[in-house]
Order: sequence, then structure tokens, then C-alpha cells
Amino acid sequence: MTRMKPVDAVIVGFGWTGAIMGMELTETGLDVLALERGSYQDTSPDWVYPNIADELAYGIRGKLFQSLARETVTVRHAVGEAAVPYRQYGSFLLGTNVGGAGTHWNGQHYRPSPEDLEFRSHIAKRYGEKFMPADMQIQDYGVSYDELEPFLDQFEYVCGTSGRAGNLDGKLMDGGNPFEGVRKRGYPNPPVADTHSARLFADAAKALGHKPFPQPASNASRPYTNPYGVRLGPCNLCGYCERFGCFMYSKASPQTTILPVLMRRKNFSLRTGSHVTRINLDSTGKRATGVTYIDAQGQQVEQPAALVIVAAFQMHNVRLMLLSGIGKPYDPATGTGVIGKNYAYQMMSSIGLFFDKDTAINPFIGAGAGGSQIVDDFNSDHFDHGPHGFIGGGYIIGGQTGGRPIQQLAVPPGTPAWGAAWKRAAKDSYLHTTFVGTHGSVMAYRDRYLDLDPTYKDAFGQPLLRITFDWHDNEYKMTRFVTDRALAIVEQMKPRQHSLTIRKPGDHYDIRQYQTTHTTGGVIMGTSPDTSALNRFQQSWDVHNVFVTGASAFPQNLGYNPTGLIGGLTYWSARAIRDTYLKNPGPMVQT
Repeated sequence: MTRMKPVDAVIVGFGWTGAIMGMELTETGLDVLALERGSYQDTSPDWVYPNIADELAYGIRGKLFQSLARETVTVRHAVGEAAVPYRQYGSFLLGTNVGGAGTHWNGQHYRPSPEDLEFRSHIAKRYGEKFMPADMQIQDYGVSYDELEPFLDQFEYVCGTSGRAGNLDGKLMDGGNPFEGVRKRGYPNPPVADTHSARLFADAAKALGHKPFPQPASNASRPYTNPYGVRLGPCNLCGYCERFGCFMYSKASPQTTILPVLMRRKNFSLRTGSHVTRINLDSTGKRATGVTYIDAQGQQVEQPAALVIVAAFQMHNVRLMLLSGIGKPYDPATGTGVIGKNYAYQMMSSIGLFFDKDTAINPFIGAGAGGSQIVDDFNSDHFDHGPHGFIGGGYIIGGQTGGRPIQQLAVPPGTPAWGAAWKRAAKDSYLHTTFVGTHGSVMAYRDRYLDLDPTYKDAFGQPLLRITFDWHDNEYKMTRFVTDRALAIVEQMKPRQHSLTIRKPGDHYDIRQYQTTHTTGGVIMGTSPDTSALNRFQQSWDVHNVFVTGASAFPQNLGYNPTGLIGGLTYWSARAIRDTYLKNPGPMVQT
């Protein structure tokens, strides 16, 4: 085995959180190395137009996603069942290469509601402990919204997020989200202009007494230079956003916001084709000495480091911690252990709207997250849950992200699946169709978790990660409640016809259908090593020089898209490392 020269810090994975940590740690003068198992990719030459506007290559065949033939996960609904491999992309999308999932997201950039970060305490105080089902394991993050606000703000300004403030220094602002936490300043850019479907949705929502606002979008609405001096161009509403890289330098990604500066720093280096297989520990098991990885030639390499930052995608973070023996694996039978605990997802519903020919939606005009309108009245704890008997909620969205012919061509209910009648319906409906959707939270439960599969292995002979997950009654109630409110808005929009996709009691989690890539938990943060893997600074309770970033730290899943919170938590963690840990390496929270 080759042993490399020691570095001050090694970063495992080089997407959003890896890039943020790279910027923050190199500013202190540390010698920082990032290890990425994929290849290097950038706007030019990889995402230039017209090559990137290839729905078959990117949307269907997943050119930006990891190969499931080399590594995947296995899935089962319950303990005692045999898990099966996730062999073809459906439910969620696993990014790869430099930038990771930060290259193929849509740009939805939300902050959590203040109660989301202190969720168990909030629910217990407002509704009482008995309101929570016995098998529900929701927890507090260990950090408050007020503490995190400057770092949420920092990430928005790095990304050039477009939006309208709803609560500016305690003053409610017209046209913004009245339910958001207090922000110290507005978004760096105004909202992306509404699409026609978003205007129809907003008008209908207002008529029903709701308070719609533009979706916060890390798709720049105008030319913008971020705090690092990196320039973004205005979104041109091309319709190729989710599953695609951005050829206009408009969608925030590590490539368009951070890497042009970070890659030029002399104390930063990047090695691609480097698949980390474990974090190495000293004889006490209490301190990491670096990592072992397999290089592009298939050789094992040891990389010594004083500090290890685990910054891969949520599932990969959990798997690496399990493979490395850091933290006690979670046991659902006893409810003890922390690694793999509290896996959660999100529950969605979708309503297709089909208008008459005099209503031109023009769905090919799409700005990713931009140009959509949101109703947040039924998200988080923005309403009284007492009469409804469930916890959590979701937002309702109206808008359009594009009109691509394979994935985004909808036909009215009752249309044949092929033939002349299908062709006529597709032709007649294309310009006059849109959607309204709901995006809902999922709580954590004792019987929903991650562990290592006893049967299946990856290309390197290591066990795959196993997901044990299915829906609970709480989420069925939540999605029905929020979807009924969405249907009322749809009726107010007066389409000629509409369709509904919703999960009903008895429907199992189905990995074949895309739902969302917002998988969370498994290496959760919290206030006690008995119930969490990380402290409030995302530092391992067990190995003080290991920090784990990303959605794996979420104790349960909120109704919002997670990227804004992920970025804010990473800047928060980096500040703690810079200001506290580097001056006196050791546990930053005493037990």
C-alpha cells in the first residue's frame, strides 16, 4: 500500500459541502486535500450548449449519476424482509463526479422554519408528549435558527439566490413568505420572473386567502458577483435544469460559485478517481489518522491527515461511518446505537392541470426553481395540528420547470398509452398543461433505518448500504391534508381537467418511481451521544477529529428542500472548526 505525504485536512467527497469546507479551511492556511471518486467536470467543456440539452443522455440515462452497477443500495420495507438492490434509477438520484448532486439539482433554496431545528421541544411544548406516536423518534438539531441565520445568509449570497424576503429584521414584507424566520437582509437577487402557470396559481391561492410567494431559487435572475468574486449570468429559462448541468453559469453549483477561486489556492489539492473505503483510526479508536482509498489504477492508498471531513452524499456518509467502525450501529430492536438511525425521506403528491386551448402555458419556458410560486401555510408547524392528528406538513407549488418531450409530456386522464389517439392528445395538450405539487415532511421512526447489507457487495467487495423504509400513518394523513388544500387551489384555477397522484394508506414505498433525492439521516446531530452521532457542530461524539456534513445529520426530514440548510450547517460547522477546534483540538461539546 502506498502511503502519501500527510495533510492537515482531508475531505471525502467534493460536492457542495466539500467545496465549502475546502474554502473555509484553506483560508486558515491549512493544507487541504479533497478526494473525489468521480472525475472532474465543469461548465465548459462538459455542459456546453447544445450538448447538454440532451434529455436522453442526461434525463433518462443519467449521465451525471453514479453507476449503480459499481455501487448501489438495497431496499426493503421492514425488518425481516430480504432487501433487493436498487438497479435502475427511480426514487432518488445519486450524483457523482466533482460537484456531485450540486450539479444536477433544480436550485430550490429554502431556509428551515425556526421550529424545524428544535422540533421535538417545539411539538412537546405546543401539543404535549402524547401527541407524538410511540415509535416516532423526532429530535432537536442542537442548534437554533438564530444561531444559524448568519450562515444560512452566507450560503444564499454565495449562491446568488433569487427571492423575496418575508420577514426582514422582524418586519413582515409584502409578497414574501410570512412564515419564515427573521432574516437580517433580503435575498441577493430579486425573484426570477413568474411563469404563466405560476401567475395562475398565485391568483387562485390569493383568492382562497393564502399567501403565495416566489420560490427561493439559486438560479440567478440577473448578472451577479458573489462574495468570492465569482460571476453568475442570468437564467434564460431554458427548461433543462433538474438532472442537467447549467450551460449559462446561472444555476448555483460548486463549479459556478466556489471552484474558480478554490482550485487556484496553493494549499488546496484535488484527487479524482479516489474511492475512500474507510477512515483509519489509531489504537485507541478515538482519533482518526487519515483515510484509505482506492485510486484510479485500483491500488490501495493511505492518506494520513490530522482532520477528516466526511462530505459525500447522505447515504455514502452513513456507509463510510459504518465501514470505519465510528459510532455504535443503530439497533431497531433495542432502539440503541446511532449510526444508521432516523433515516427519512419526503412524501409528494402531484396534480396535472389540462387547460383549454385559449390558455397558453408554454411549458418549455422553465427556470428550474425560479418562476414558481409557493404556498407555505400548511408546512412545518405553521398551522394548528391539534385537530388533525399528525405532525409535519409541506408546501404547495405551482409553476413549470420545462417541457421536455420524454419526461415532461403529460396527457389527460383516459388517454390511451399509444397510437393515434395518444398522438392527438399529446399535440393538443402540450402547450396547455401544467402541474401543482405538494412537498411534504417525513418523520423519523424506530423501524426506519440504515445498515450494511449482509448479502450484497460493491465492486470493491464492501457491503452495500441497506435501507429499511416504508410510509407511516402520520405521513398518509399529512399528504392527504396538504393535497386537499392544493386541490382547492386547482379548482380555483379552473382547468378543463385534472389528474391526481397521491399515496394512500396501504401504498408501500416504491423505488421504481422518482419522488425526490432528499434522503436524510443516519449520522444525525443532536444534544447527546446517547441519541445522536454528531454534536451541534457536526463533530463526531466518538472521534473528535472527524466531522460529517450534509443531510445525513438531519434528525428527521422537513417539508423543504434540504440544500439551503445543508449549506448553512456546513458554514456553521466550518466556523466552529476555525474559531475553536483548530486552537484546541478535541471535543467541542463536553458530556
